[in-house]
Formats: sequence, C-alpha cells, structure tokens
Amino acid sequence: MSERKLAAVAIGGNSLIKSKDKADVPHQFEAVRETCKHLAAMVEQGWDLVVTHGNGPQVGFILRRSELAAHEVHTVPLDIIGADTQGSIGYMLQQSLRNEFRRRGFEKPAVAVVTQVLVDANDPAFQNPSKGIGGYLTEEEAEKFRQEGWTVVDDAGRGLRRMIASPIPKRIIELDVISTLLKDGFLVIGVGGGGIPVVEDEQGLLRGAPPSVIDKDRATSLLASGINADLFLISTAVEKVAINFNKPDQKWLDHMTLDEARRYMEEGHFAPGSMKPKIEAVIAFLERGGKQALITNPENIARALAGETGTWITPD
Repeated sequence: MSERKLAAVAIGGNSLIKSKDKADVPHQFEAVRETCKHLAAMVEQGWDLVVTHGNGPQVGFILRRSELAAHEVHTVPLDIIGADTQGSIGYMLQQSLRNEFRRRGFEKPAVAVVTQVLVDANDPAFQNPSKGIGGYLTEEEAEKFRQEGWTVVDDAGRGLRRMIASPIPKRIIELDVISTLLKDGFLVIGVGGGGIPVVEDEQGLLRGAPPSVIDKDRATSLLASGINADLFLISTAVEKVAINFNKPDQKWLDHMTLDEARRYMEEGHFAPGSMKPKIEAVIAFLERGGKQALITNPENIARALAGETGTWITPD
C-alpha cells in the first residue's frame, strides 16, 4: 500500500454559508455536509487532511448578539468569540465528516482543535485596522462605536463599518498537538478563522491580542509548512484563478509557477479582498519550501486532484 499524502485544506466561507438568506444554523449544517462529501472523497483517495475554515459571518453574528443582549448579560471579547466559532464550526465539521465516512463504509476519527496563533504585539496592522467586522452602520451607530474606541470607516463604498486589525501570523501554538494527532491517524480541524490571535510577554506567557482577526489563508499556509504538507489546497468560490478578471481578455489559469504568481500579483491581477490574500498565502508556502498548491471550488476538488481543472501553483 502506498504511503498516504498529507494536505492542508482551507475551506472558504461558501463552504459554510451559501447565501445571505441561508445563514441560519440549519442551512450552515447543510452547506457543511455538502463540503464534507468532497473532503471524504479526498480521504478515500489516500489523503490525510488537516482542515481549516473561515468564521467571518459567525463572528459577526455572535458580536451582534452580544451587543443586543448587553443590557442583560456581559459582552463577549473577540478572542473568546473566535474560540466559540472554532468550537461550533469544528463540531459541525467533525460530525458531518464522521457521518460521511460511515456512509462510505470506513472509519476515520475527526477532531477539532481550538487553536491559538501568535502575532506580534507591535504589528503595524494594529495601528491601521483594515478588516471589516459586524454589520453596516448608520452614522448615529458609527459615532456611538467611535466613542467606545472602535475604528469606523467606509468599507469599500458599501457603507460604514467597524474595522479591526489583521496581523501577520507568526507561530501556531498548538502545532505539535496537531502534528501528533495527524501521525496518530486523525483528521484534524484546526486554525479555525485563522486561529485565535494571541501575543506573548517577556516570560513567554500568552494573552488574547487586541481586537483582531488573522487571515485564514495566511494561517493555513503557515500550518501547511509546519506539518510539511504535500499539498496546500484552497477551496474557494471559483473553479480556477484568472488574470484580467471580469475583463474582455480574462484568462483562466491551469498552472502558475511561483515567479508567475509573484509577477501577476505585482501587476495587480488579484483583488485585495478576494484572490490576492490567497495568492500571497500560496507564495509564502512555496517560498518556505512547499511542494505544490491548488486553488479550486469544493465541487471540483476531485477533478482538480485528477488534473482536470483548478489552478496549480508550483515552485517552477
């Protein structure tokens, strides 16, 4: 029997919430079950997996609930909200994976690990919050939040919104735990939402970072390097990556080298809030010695692994 391969798979928001009118928990569970079919197919094909996930909308929901209930119960800080979402989404994933494995006639334990990710307390991102959180605000609501110390700005022309920092991930605190579980045959769900941002003092003691969120793909890239993954797979909303996106000369890419990925990014082909952070994450993984990366959508993972679609990015 050939040796199993190891993949770090980052599943995007569309794997958890299909649309704004289907954001409740039953619909989230439905979306997760569908995604887990594609993950289970990878396991059947001989892959061991560590799965990461986004949590943006879920963080916003909990934050809003907390604020609405503030006259009755204490509010919830963002690091605790991050831990809450890792638990709830991890639960949905591990249950859905277990059930899908059983339907396919095999057993493989899946477990979610609440994961902390170290960031630099002096990261410039803390001085320039740029990641939108929560819903859009009226001017009156915005002013109230500004008085509470929040940064509130116009979010890409879509309306006023609170902004928090998005610092660069430096180290995954539970990396050894995740590595041990993988070696013992577990499918691991970790680094949910990019991980809970934490900072370290002079004695090496951890505490929650100031209000912030780590980019999920950047954190997964760091994790993929840490576990020496054979593949870094980003599952997103599109089947392939394109250059000149939405222009008459749009071109879908089957393959990019590391140098080509760098060049396309410098030429501005990838939107900052969309494909750019994914390409940056892939570049970082390959620069740290990663073997290969793949970007595609959930329903095409099997075809992409067979070389039929998706965008592959390799060192050369």
